[in-house]
Amino acid sequence: MNWFNRNISLKNKVIDPTVEIRVPDLEIHGVWKKLINWARHIRPVYWLIITAILLVLFLTLFPDNVRIILLSRLKAQGVLVSLVLIFSLIAISLVWSVGQRIDVWVFMFFNMHRRREPWLDWLMLCFTQIGSGFFAMIVAIILYFLDNHLLSYEFALGTLTLWLVVELIKVLIHRTRPYLKLENSRVVGSRASGSSFPSGHTSQSFFMVTVLSHYYQVDFLLWLLMYAAALLVGITRIYVGAHYPRDVLGGAILGTAWGLLGVIVNNSF
Repeated sequence: MNWFNRNISLKNKVIDPTVEIRVPDLEIHGVWKKLINWARHIRPVYWLIITAILLVLFLTLFPDNVRIILLSRLKAQGVLVSLVLIFSLIAISLVWSVGQRIDVWVFMFFNMHRRREPWLDWLMLCFTQIGSGFFAMIVAIILYFLDNHLLSYEFALGTLTLWLVVELIKVLIHRTRPYLKLENSRVVGSRASGSSFPSGHTSQSFFMVTVLSHYYQVDFLLWLLMYAAALLVGITRIYVGAHYPRDVLGGAILGTAWGLLGVIVNNSF
């Protein structure tokens, strides 16, 4: 009887639309939680050192002829110069107060606006992993076993060097993560460690799309879908509470520039 009365009272309860309902954070437990906590406690400068060591080790495993060709064929491109200039302007704009207000507004829309269903949280959390370095390495291994050995080497090299550059920029700019600055911001999954600018996941996704779309000479529709997927990875980084919009924009430009470097290397053979 008490249960029946309680349900009747809940149905008759009037919800005030002016009262903001706090949406709970999505948390991860078990083995994944332990692994994330372990990685999170590693200082960014150590990630920078680890990435540099991995890069050196990878270069030592390169065949001599491939290494010589890669170093001799890399050259400056006008598009790359433009992308680097735009990226630099975005980095400088981080001190612009109006830009910060726009960042906050867009972040709040994707991260905090309205109620979010648990299935959407999980979908975004899974999709954002496409921009991880581990996913890129899996793609590189698949390319190797598909007999695209040179592309596999380029892919892995590009991933490691991009990872190194992103971590270096993060250390130099040291922009605070949005969940540390904004009250009531949601964190989907785990709290990302390190600095916020640029978005490493976004840069990695745009790097992969740029290299693969040029190598396989995809048609316009598939090209559009691939870049839309990379853009969605960037949006997920805002959704999960890890980055501001300009972090994502900077990551997209940096990843595209790095991908074009890979295209130059590929076209040199």
